[in-house]
Amino acid sequence: MESASQDINLNSPNKGLLSDTMTDVPVDNVSTAAAPPPRASPYNGLTEAEEEELKSELAKVEEEIGTLRQVLAAKERHCGELKRKLGLTPLDGLKQNLTKSWHDVQGSNAYKKTQETLSQAGQKTSAALSNVGSVLSRKFGDMRNSATFKSFEDRVGTIKSKVVGSRENSVDELHSPPASGDKPSQDNPAF
Repeated sequence: MESASQDINLNSPNKGLLSDTMTDVPVDNVSTAAAPPPRASPYNGLTEAEEEELKSELAKVEEEIGTLRQVLAAKERHCGELKRKLGLTPLDGLKQNLTKSWHDVQGSNAYKKTQETLSQAGQKTSAALSNVGSVLSRKFGDMRNSATFKSFEDRVGTIKSKVVGSRENSVDELHSPPASGDKPSQDNPAF
């Protein structure tokens, strides 16, 4: 190559086949008429220029996002330092957030409606249980006054008196003093 200003056409069919004898043949600059038409990008039918513009814009947005992340990290560090100087702990912040959230929940329409519904349900449940209690009390009273229950009660009373009566007799025998002529037995010494 004799001159540094000589261009090499990479689209030439003779590319890479240049010999020493062809080095003195001047190569024309590629004209705009011979330039290939803009190709359609595989991305949504964009031209190369539109694709390059979008790539440039994407790079700028990503750079801005990085900058904003750095700014946010610096602001968070500054916030942490201020909280530390004020003596605020993460637990205090959590308590404050929970308290605020609870007040927000209590002020919501959904909470108020749920509270009202549960209150009404509680009142109805209380009334129902009261009714069940009075019905059961009345049924037990009716059952107790029935002839079958009276008969059963009498039988249980009779059995009880027999069992208690026989125990009292045996206890009385153990504690009664012996007859005047009887000697106390050796098995049951007197106390």
